[in-house]
Amino acid sequence: MGKIYIPPFKIQGIKTKLVPLIKANILIDDDTIWIEPFMGSGVVGLNVAGTNAIFADTNPHIINFYNQLKSETITSGLVRDYLGEQGSLLSLKGDEHYYLVRERFNEAHDPLDFLFLNRSCFNGMMRFNKNKGYNVPFGHKPNRFAKAYITKIVNQVKHFEHKLKNNNWTFLCQSFEETIALVGPNSFIYCDPPYIGRHVDYYNSWDEEQELKLHARLISSRANFMVSSWGGNIHRSNPYLNTIWNDCNRIYREHFYFVGASEANRNPMTEVLLTNYAPINVASEQQLDMEQLEFAF
Repeated sequence: MGKIYIPPFKIQGIKTKLVPLIKANILIDDDTIWIEPFMGSGVVGLNVAGTNAIFADTNPHIINFYNQLKSETITSGLVRDYLGEQGSLLSLKGDEHYYLVRERFNEAHDPLDFLFLNRSCFNGMMRFNKNKGYNVPFGHKPNRFAKAYITKIVNQVKHFEHKLKNNNWTFLCQSFEETIALVGPNSFIYCDPPYIGRHVDYYNSWDEEQELKLHARLISSRANFMVSSWGGNIHRSNPYLNTIWNDCNRIYREHFYFVGASEANRNPMTEVLLTNYAPINVASEQQLDMEQLEFAF
């Protein structure tokens, strides 16, 4: 599919490696309105969405950054200057400066501080405490913002700038229920919800009730949809595929996650794309039923 563009934010579970598989199996055309109720990093929509798109998330800091980029309050040039200045301070003061910025962000919520923290924190995580304060520790790399690294981030921002200038993309901080309610006659919904039983960051806490509600809202929307979920790993499989999502088609793909403090925690995960239409282009993909998943590793 050509080059895959990476967004400026790093988030655990980012779907970069799944973008080609997702793009090969979505039902959209030039007039389709792309609806994404769980934007996260935005990597899928950045590479797949067309002229019209609605991106939403309950994390206000992600949405705020992209809305300021859209309004040109934030620009790639401003990002370069900011990261150069803050990177120099980080190089001089190390963790003292990181925690100063973290405290400053939790008080004022500056989107540039949010970007700085996301790119200098431990292992590229995005996590908040119960009071919605950013609480990821320092990544122990005081020289993180070398010129080449800043240029890499700036180029990521530039590509998003280009997309925003040439398309009608909207960013909303709201629940998935509110976002799915916006679905029109020619909409396609892509959902990447928090993985049930696997992930909580307090902006996107998730349980069985939420999973059931998401399924019901997607079905009642009458739109074509795709949902990213997990199939299994070496320890267990996802029981909800045969209950809540039993009426959906499945496309499986195994890949590794690299978020974890030790190599032992970085295990292969079978990802699943769930659709309410027949898969389009999966001839070369590994497809497993749930009985086989236990033995796939």
